[in-house]
Amino acid sequence: MTKTPAEVALMAESGRLLASVFARLDELQLIGMSTLEVNNRVEAFIVDQLEARPASKGQYGYGFVLNSSRNEVVCHGVPSRDEILQDGDIVNFDITLEKNGYIADSSKTYLIGDVAPSARRLVDTAYVAMWKGIQAVRPGAALGDIGFAIERHAKRNGYSVVRDYCGHGIGREMHEAPQVLHFGKPGTGLVLREGMVFTIEPMLNQGRRTVRTKADGWTVVTLDAQLSAQFEHTVAVTKDGVQVLTLRPEETRAAAHIV
Repeated sequence: MTKTPAEVALMAESGRLLASVFARLDELQLIGMSTLEVNNRVEAFIVDQLEARPASKGQYGYGFVLNSSRNEVVCHGVPSRDEILQDGDIVNFDITLEKNGYIADSSKTYLIGDVAPSARRLVDTAYVAMWKGIQAVRPGAALGDIGFAIERHAKRNGYSVVRDYCGHGIGREMHEAPQVLHFGKPGTGLVLREGMVFTIEPMLNQGRRTVRTKADGWTVVTLDAQLSAQFEHTVAVTKDGVQVLTLRPEETRAAAHIV
């Protein structure tokens, strides 16, 4: 489950490129775009400009380069030409990228136009919850410390944490050991050590944490049809703490303020 310094460096390069994909998304006027158009633009940017591979396409038979999870969709939303992003929506884009044989994985929930304060608060809380989990990463800490930090922040703000899906180790394969739960007890679970690389990707719901999968076999939605929000980063355990491999440029100051 551990990577060499050379492998971590290669993963950091994949992460840097993936961060640039989100920077490109930040520049788009998303209102009125279909989620399929977003998918196609991301694919063109990854393949043609970054000369990398969109790692999700073809994974487990999935036909697209990203998941587009809008409003009550928790995760694994499938892009569609018929799904148009509307003023007031929230939408998570979950994207993976492989370069030089190593994969990076990240997601961000976007606020589309004039979003209701209640939806904005959910999104803000999900973002901070991810960072609370990242802050718990260091050699000698336990996986339970990460989950505890995330769920404590979510519950303090009145939200539930989805338990059906979790973070995961990552490297040459998309999903490697260990599983990284977004709930837990301090001091329990696998002890972290330098060189481990995994994702932290909590999904917070306005209502209950229960979910269901739609008939397409992919799209996961909240059972009570309330909103869900998610953020994700790929991180590496370092000698002294943690390195966020998919850190976006605008996050450098924000992350320091949060933690």
